[in-house]
Formats: sequence, structure tokens, C-alpha cells
Amino acid sequence: MFFFLAFAAFTCVQSSLPPPCDSEVYCYGPILHQVQEAKLYDDDKYFVDMKLKEAPDVVLSAFGNLSRESPDGIVPPAKLKEFLGTYFDKPGTEFETWTPPDWHDNPKFLGRISDQKLRTWAKEIHGLWKSLGRKIRSSVKDQPELYSQIYTPHPVVVPGGRFRELYYWDSYWVINGLLLSEMTQTAYGMIQNFLYLIDRYGFVPNGGRNYYERRSQPPFLTLMVESYYQATKDGAFLRAVLPTLEQEYNFWMQNRSVAVRVNGVEHKLNRYHVQAGLPRPESYTDDLELAEGLTDEGKEQLWMDLKAGAESGWDFTSRWYIDSDGHNNGSLGSTRTSQIVPTDLNALLCLSEKTLASFHRILGDGESAARYEQAAARRLQAIEAVLWDAERGAWFDFSLVTNAKHFEFYPSNLAPVWAQCYSQAEMGERAVQYLKTSGALEYPNGVPTSLRESGQQWDYPNAWPPLQHMLIHGLSKLPSEDAKELAFDLAQRWIKTNWLAFEKYDAMFEKYDVNGDGKPGGGGEYEVQLGFGWTNGVVLQLLDQYGERLTSGSQRVSSSLLLPLVITAALMLQ
Repeated sequence: MFFFLAFAAFTCVQSSLPPPCDSEVYCYGPILHQVQEAKLYDDDKYFVDMKLKEAPDVVLSAFGNLSRESPDGIVPPAKLKEFLGTYFDKPGTEFETWTPPDWHDNPKFLGRISDQKLRTWAKEIHGLWKSLGRKIRSSVKDQPELYSQIYTPHPVVVPGGRFRELYYWDSYWVINGLLLSEMTQTAYGMIQNFLYLIDRYGFVPNGGRNYYERRSQPPFLTLMVESYYQATKDGAFLRAVLPTLEQEYNFWMQNRSVAVRVNGVEHKLNRYHVQAGLPRPESYTDDLELAEGLTDEGKEQLWMDLKAGAESGWDFTSRWYIDSDGHNNGSLGSTRTSQIVPTDLNALLCLSEKTLASFHRILGDGESAARYEQAAARRLQAIEAVLWDAERGAWFDFSLVTNAKHFEFYPSNLAPVWAQCYSQAEMGERAVQYLKTSGALEYPNGVPTSLRESGQQWDYPNAWPPLQHMLIHGLSKLPSEDAKELAFDLAQRWIKTNWLAFEKYDAMFEKYDVNGDGKPGGGGEYEVQLGFGWTNGVVLQLLDQYGERLTSGSQRVSSSLLLPLVITAALMLQ
């Protein structure tokens, strides 16, 4: 059993589980505890992104000596700052200047955008890849103990802002954008980095820092490879990477699966579940304060579930709340991510299983293809038995506490439409009607992440690029013209709010407010960030898909979107 302590005076933080990583500087220990508790920086992430100037044992010894100078062991803030100036460099020194060599002025997709203002904007977004490119210095490989940065052999395109390193699921939309920008070499390098990380850890960590290395994010690597293969048709690449993709798939099945029994039948589905103790280093004081008053066991459970929430990519949201009565209510302290079977994770894994099957078919291995096709069929059966609700016409997260579905609206309720993971055509059309009557289409600037205003960033009124794209892409694949037109209308709304924000701020944001034309999102643990990798990728994909129709000044709303508004108005008049 592991016991890791980080203490100052009478404060003691401990856990029976391994810490977020093995670094006594970056993931646990007295330096982390005292620096974060002193709130020397506006963002806890700042300190854990700093570089050590000396070996960890030297720095820890020096800090021990400094602590002994104070009767209670607490180093005063002024001396803490002096200590950090002596032994740490500011964040960012781990990178060297790098411009993607495959970037060029005029990729072909720009010519498919009819609206001149949108075409000019798309070219500016295309130019942002240069500012978001990062190359890790070789010193990170040679002296990894001095950095929280995880070394990867190829340059990356980062999200932007406080997110200085690669992030896992963000990179799916980044890579799709890079491929549209004809930056195939950069996209290839990013995929190779993820393969390198699987070889090292057995899975892809949440992001490129050691304090992320015991949690992952939604596993999009197989779909990244699919995007790259469709762009290049490189069969040798596919053959080379397939064993590593299977290794990641096995990690999720062995470490993130759960058995759910419904109507006497047991089904295997997946969840987010991180078995690492202590607060998140990058949000250390937030986690400490949130756990105040809990038992040691309660603190450990909350910190595990906050990390699982971070693993989901939805950090944080009322979606993961389970209150003391077992209901989907409460506050951030009610986060129980590991006790919820998420619709979108299982839809993603269903699509991954089908994609792995197709890779084996392409490579001529029918036996392996059949194995993944059978896995996808079993998952489809499980999704429909556990998550599908025929009365409401959509799929819903399942609580392992109450053995019941959570019926709140989230865009993820339609994730099986995006993954094309459902058995009957009418289910897709039922989901369209569910969306129309949900109330989520009443906003002019995107579909909100929920209809509950919790103050968390993955809730109302925020709309997030990946969720918009998954929803639009799924609707566009349905056979009915009604669904296709709804997809276009949502694309028009999203392009409009992104474009208006760019006009106002000359920036792309990680999220947007559904209530304001061009208004950035807010809430959560940090200020809205600029950049922004996945926002850029989603916009470029939508401009490529609908470039002949999208306009910079459109205010149109189709009759399919007016229907729920008409229904609401009629009910109010009754």
C-alpha cells in the first residue's frame, strides 16, 4: 500500500492510492503543497509547469533546510518566491521556436468557401497553426527529472493559452484541421507521438505533463489514424500502427470497463475511472478546498472522481453529479464520474471497434476483423439495452448507484448518431425529434452543453466545438433531408458565433456562450483560453463541408428549427 504525504504545519494530505505521478516535486510533497497553498500564482498550473534548475533531490533538500528555519515549518511567501526564483525557471522554457515545415499559403479547401469574408477568415485560421506549433527541446529527453513536460519525439500543435502541451482528445479535431490545411507531415508526427506514449505508458495520458500520466482522455487515436489513412491511403502506415491501437483498446477494456446487469442480462460497457489519490497538482488548491470537511475516505473518493471527470474531457459538469440520494443533482463536491456509464464514451468505443475491424479488412486479416465486428455488435446490444430509452427517443448516461438512467439533456445523448452505432434507422430519426423538443435548439449561437446553469464550464450557457461538430456530423449522416437541414442550420449558427467573436477580438476561443453573438464562454476553474486548437479544426471542417452555403451574415433559421419554438409558444398560451 502506498502512502504519500504533503504537509505544512498541521495540514496533512494523504492517500492510500498512488499519487498522480511519482515526482515528489510536481505531483506530491512539501514543495507542491506549500507553493500552491500560498497562492503565489493566479493559476495552480503555472507552478507545476515550471522547470527545475537543479536535480530534484537537491531542490528537495534545499527546501527542507528552508522549512526548518520557520518554527512551524511554513515558509513565508516572500521566501517561497525567492526559493522558486533560485531553483525554477518559468513555464515555456522546455520548447524551442518551431514553424511547421509543411505549412503553405493556399490549401485547396479555401477555394470551396463561397463567402469572401469566411474565406479570408479561414485563411487566417489556417495561419494560426504556425503560432500553435511547439517542438520540445532535446534536454527534456536527456534530463526528464527537471521537467513536468513529457518528452515526445515529434513537434505538436497545442490547444493554446494555459494549455502549453499536447492534449489527447483535442488533437482529433486539430489533426482533421491540419489535414485540410495539407499539413500531412505535422499530423503524422502528432499521431506518432501518441503511439510513442502508448508504448511508454500503455495508454495515452490526458496531456503532455507527468501530472497527467495516470489518467487518459476520450480515446480518439483510432479515429485520428482513420482520418490520416483516408487522406493518404498509406497501407504500410496502417499496418505499422495497428498493434499499438489494439494495445490502447485493450487498456480501456481491461482498466475502464464495468459490468451492468439489465433484465437479467449482464453487459460490458466502459466508464472513466482513475485510481490515483491526492488533489490534482494543476488544480491543487481547488481540490483541497472542495474536500474540506470530508472524511479521509471521502476526500480520496472525491479526488479520484475529479480526475475521472478530467479524464472524460468534461471537466467539470453537472453531468457527473450524484447527490446523497443517488440523484443527478448537487454541486461540484457531488462529482461521482466513476459511477456513471457515459453514452459518448461507449459510442466512441463502438465506432473504434468498427474502425479497427475495417483496418483489419483493409490489411486482409478477416479473422481479426470478425473479432472486432463481434465486439462492436456486443457493444451495440449493450448500448441499446442499458442506455437507449425508446419513450424519449435518445440514449442516456446510466448511474451505477441507482441502476437507472439520467434524463438531463446533454449533446452526448445523441453520440450514437455520430458514431452510427444503432440498429434501426428509426432510432436516428427519433433522436432528431428528441433534439427538437429538448429546448436545446432555442439558442442562436450553438447547442448548449447542458440546460443546467451550474457555474461549471461544461454546462449551460457554454457550447463547445467538439460537441457541436459531433452533433452536426451525426445529423448530416442521417438519410432524411430534415436531419441534414438541421445539421446545416447548426453549422451556420456555430460559424456565425465563431466568426463574430473573431471580428470582435481577433481571436479564437475554446468555448462560446450560446446567448451572445460572438461572446466567449466562461465559468469553471480558469478564464476562457485563446488559440484554439480544436476550435480551429472544427471551423475548418464545417467550412469545408458547407463552404458553398455558409455565409458570414446569415440570420436564417429553418422551419425545422422553428417547430420547437412554435410548440413552446402554443403551450404558454394555453
